[in-house]
Amino acid sequence: MRRLNSIISKASLFIVLCLVTEYAHTQHFLPPSDVYRPDRLKKVIITEVAISTAVSIGLYYLWYKKFPRSRFHLFNDNREWLQMDKIGHAATAYNIGVLQYDMMRWCGVKKNDAIVIGSATALGGLTIIEILDGFSTHWGFSKGDMLANLVGTAIFASQQRWWDEQRITMKFSAHFSPYAQYHSGELGKSWTSRLLKDYNGQSYWLSFNIKSFLPSSSSFPNWPSIALGYGADGMIGGHENPDSIKGKPVPHFERTRRFMLSPDADFFRVRSIAPVDAATYLLKPFKFPAPTLEINSKGKLKFYGLYH
Repeated sequence: MRRLNSIISKASLFIVLCLVTEYAHTQHFLPPSDVYRPDRLKKVIITEVAISTAVSIGLYYLWYKKFPRSRFHLFNDNREWLQMDKIGHAATAYNIGVLQYDMMRWCGVKKNDAIVIGSATALGGLTIIEILDGFSTHWGFSKGDMLANLVGTAIFASQQRWWDEQRITMKFSAHFSPYAQYHSGELGKSWTSRLLKDYNGQSYWLSFNIKSFLPSSSSFPNWPSIALGYGADGMIGGHENPDSIKGKPVPHFERTRRFMLSPDADFFRVRSIAPVDAATYLLKPFKFPAPTLEINSKGKLKFYGLYH
């Protein structure tokens, strides 16, 4: 669900910011340790437990407490938002897995163990949210969401296991769409809520790092990538667009899928001083703005000089 991606992303960002503040003086950001570092692991665990507790309490009092509870039940939302929410779940799981793996390797945890911990963290955190949804009358446990969580986790774990790196990354980009004015309750009112809730302005990407697929002897730079993106447009409601909202008529918009091709950049692969490394690490989950070619489900071709 949309609030899930928002909360998890903010919590993950906060963890990284804590590490940035404490370790900005080191040569590189989150370098893997060749030896086990229990002192680092203790700090990571304490930080994550504190944030997880705060997020859980906040979710209950700020969200779930507002809605009546019920027996555990399932909820089929697979047809909502042209599956943008499902791709969002996959991207969230993927990036949680990557972040947790990097932190475990920084603590000196062995590679395979770090993959297991990263996968368990991603699936465990998102599963807790789904279980809470399952006891809410307003939603329910979504098998589609869980499948998306598994897919995102598998994209992380399989690459780390077989390639020992993330050659294909799942990224996110967003801009303001014109549709929030018609249904701000669903699509957001403030600029922050619009970026997080309005799927019309969101895009999700599979970014392929070019150098990682070339022979090791290649002199090709290690930061350029090519990205395949998916988005959607014309959505006022989850399943379909309403004719009116609170008695006010809504213009007709055709719901369309958008498929995109664009260059991308992985600047974290270019090692620099620690503050720059930290900044580029924070930007890893986000698609770099670039010229983009789009074809939508209506067969129309569009070109953007700079898409974000």
